[in-house]
Amino acid sequence: MNSKIVDFYLGAVPDSEGRKIEQIWSWDYSELEYVHDYIQWLFPLTDASNFNSKAPILTQLDIEQFRASDKLKKQLLTSFKTMLGFYGLQCLENDNNIEIKLSDTFEVRKQEWLQWGDHNHLRITRILKSLKLLGLEQYAQAFFRCLEQIYNVERGSIDPRSYQFWKHAVM
Repeated sequence: MNSKIVDFYLGAVPDSEGRKIEQIWSWDYSELEYVHDYIQWLFPLTDASNFNSKAPILTQLDIEQFRASDKLKKQLLTSFKTMLGFYGLQCLENDNNIEIKLSDTFEVRKQEWLQWGDHNHLRITRILKSLKLLGLEQYAQAFFRCLEQIYNVERGSIDPRSYQFWKHAVM
């Protein structure tokens, strides 16, 4: 018997609000910005959420299942790429080389999240931690390298504390 988060990721059950994972993936950027109780389902952690009491909490068994399952990792990658699009970023993969780069929409999309103290910076910390925990560490590292470049170019748009949280998340 799978946990609720594993079943959610397999598309078998909805989240606590009745939404299936495929629905969340199909949301427009406005929904991804203004709905706040989905990110904990797409990127679960071992700690309880301070913002969503209905969010799942990963167990060691969940982590092992994700790490062992190509299907679960592929689904997690879809969640990640959904959020990359929201941030105006893209994932390039070739020959086991993973690179996260600015996409053509970055200049427009950055208006939504690239500002001091934005709640998306907390989301990014969660995404980095979850990717690393669940077996997609290469993607977390590539995402951090991209964020590091953005941090260095967009001086003053990201709180140094957020940057430190990101760095710590991938160490």
